[in-house]
Amino acid sequence: QVQLVESGGGLVQAGGSLRLSCVASGRTYSISGMGWFRRAPGKERELVAAISWSGANTRYADSVKGRFTISRDNAKNTVYLQMNSLKPEDTAVYFCAAALTWATVAGAFRYWGQGTQVTVSS
Repeated sequence: QVQLVESGGGLVQAGGSLRLSCVASGRTYSISGMGWFRRAPGKERELVAAISWSGANTRYADSVKGRFTISRDNAKNTVYLQMNSLKPEDTAVYFCAAALTWATVAGAFRYWGQGTQVTVSS
């Protein structure tokens, strides 16, 4: 089993920045990929960014390219999502997820965190 705990969400004005963190514990040696997803009110869950545990592969949603950066610190078993130039449409609950292989679709991620709320005011 792998446990994931997110932190770093909050309320920020449009144009501001936030950094989300996700700490993994348990059988972290089994993780090959990590991702950040979000679910906005009335919308389906979507991939925001994904990264392989080696860091060699990354993937971003078109809507966040150039504004968000995913990174990982394997020594700390932590994945980060740096979010800059935030927009009101980025408002959502953000979830961290772990997969046993490199993955970019939600169904391939086995472990999920509880989520952290990000609210961007206009």
